[in-house]
Parts: sequence; structure tokens; C-alpha cells
Amino acid sequence: MKQTAQLGHSSLQVNRIGLGCMGMSEFYGSFDENESVNTLQKAIDLGVNFFDTADMYGWGANERLLGKAFKGRWDDVIVATKFAVMRGPNGEFLGLNGKPDYIRKACEQSLQNLGTDAIDLYYMHRQDPKVEIEEIVGTLSELVKQGKVKHIGLSEVDAKTLRRAHAVHPITALQTEYSLWSREPEKEVLEVCKELGITFVAYSPLGRGFLTGAIKSRADLETTDWRLTLPRFSDEAIKENLKFVEVIDQIAQSKGVTKAQVALAWVLCQNDEIVAIPGTRKIHRLKENLGAFNVELTPSDFALIQKSMPTETIGNRY
Repeated sequence: MKQTAQLGHSSLQVNRIGLGCMGMSEFYGSFDENESVNTLQKAIDLGVNFFDTADMYGWGANERLLGKAFKGRWDDVIVATKFAVMRGPNGEFLGLNGKPDYIRKACEQSLQNLGTDAIDLYYMHRQDPKVEIEEIVGTLSELVKQGKVKHIGLSEVDAKTLRRAHAVHPITALQTEYSLWSREPEKEVLEVCKELGITFVAYSPLGRGFLTGAIKSRADLETTDWRLTLPRFSDEAIKENLKFVEVIDQIAQSKGVTKAQVALAWVLCQNDEIVAIPGTRKIHRLKENLGAFNVELTPSDFALIQKSMPTETIGNRY
């Protein structure tokens, strides 16, 4: 399996298994900053060079964490961050903002948090419905001209919006949730990315940990875990969605690998240019995820997935 990919039409080469850093500062229960720094630094040693954060993760804390971990090692990493989701001083969610002034301020703050002079890949996290995509991308292209941003990305937009954005300024990457239980991008988006030469970045390729088999009931999550608020993690949904895990487990057992490795390998096998960014705080999980490169899925594995995997996931993503 190919282990690196070029990001869009840029000269950046990334490891096709990057690292999603969201859970290091919020959302998935308790965390330890020292453990996260060690994991981030070990990831570089293991060949991972693509790291994903956002200004809203820990409302700035996640970017600062990466800044601390990567001090003196910026030449070894490609960092993507995002803007648009506003948070208040106590972390409260204040909606979306895609206005030019806000984008410029958010970019300055992210540069300060990260402790770098340019953002490798700057994503619009979600589109502010009050601002046209052309205006948002136009503002981002100004930041590129100023040297504050190297490349532009979008997150969770449809194929039509992606085309409109790309007509204003080349879009390097589109990030969207994609896994064995979230296959919406297959309808149109993956094809348009291929056509336009935009890298598709799959976030939550392990279904927020569910497809690894680690979550068999709500009791497996800490009471502060954000997943408990998601429809897919209701008691009823978990019970039904375990059917996905059963099929993954069947393949994993036949190969002597883990369920996480099968689920990740499946995403990477969809085409050679897809990049996945599973999140973890732990070094042993990071190593396990990288082992997905060694998993060979056969035509009979794909046939089993086609035949036995549920066609519908119970519960919305959000």
C-alpha cells in the first residue's frame, strides 16, 4: 500500500496516516498534556508528518499544545488548522463566522498559538451560511499572497460548493468524515476531488473509536465524553451499529490484525490519494494505526463488506 501522498497540487508530501489532535485537548474525556506531547513527538520519529488541529479545539489550547511539541521541529511537520467555529471565554459555542475581518483575526491568533509564521494548510472548518464561499476563499487567497497561509482547505462542503471555491483559488484539500459507517462522500465528493486534483482527507476514519470495538455501551465512555451527546452513541444506536464491528472483527481475526487496522486499511484502499487522520493520545495506538499500512484487503474481504456490512448507520453523525 502506498504510504505517502501529495497534498493537492502542492509540493507537500504527507504520510497517508496523519494524526488528528482534537482529543488531546477536549471532547473525548480526560487527557494528559505531557502524554500528548510525547505522542506528538514520537509520531514524527515514526514517520508521521501531517497533524490536524483547529482553533476551536480546547479554544486555542490544542494549537498551543502543537506549538509546544513542535518547537525546533517545524521542518519535520505539516500542520493543518481551521477557523470559523467561534467559542466564548468558557468554551461555549457561539456559531459560525466566515466574515473577512474574522478570518484575518483568526489566522493571526492561530499563528500566535502555534508559534509559527505560516500555516501549511488552513481549512474553513464549516461554512458560515451568511457568507458566500467565493468571499471566504477570496479572503483566504489574500492570506496566501501575504505568506501567512501556504495552502487552502475546506471541511464538510458539498461537491457544488467545492467547485465554486476551487474556481476562485486552488483548493488543496477537502476534509470530511469518512469510514465504514460514514460513506456519504462516495455519492459525489470523492469523484470531484479526484477530478480537480484535491486531496481528500478522511477524519474520524475509525468512527470516533467505535469501529475499533472499544465502545460496546455508553458505560465505556467517561461521563464528560462529548460522544455521549451524539445520536450514534445512544443505547439503541450502539446496539444496532455493533453489526459494523462484527464484520470488521471477522476480517481482522482472519488476518491476525486489529479491527482498527482493518477499518483504516479500508479507507486507504478506496483510492491511492486519500489521507486519513485517526486521532489518538497514546503511543501504542499510534503504532497500531500505522500498522494498517501492512494490511492487505482481498477481493473476498471487499465482497464480505459489501454483503454483510449494514447499509445504514443508526443515528445521525451530529
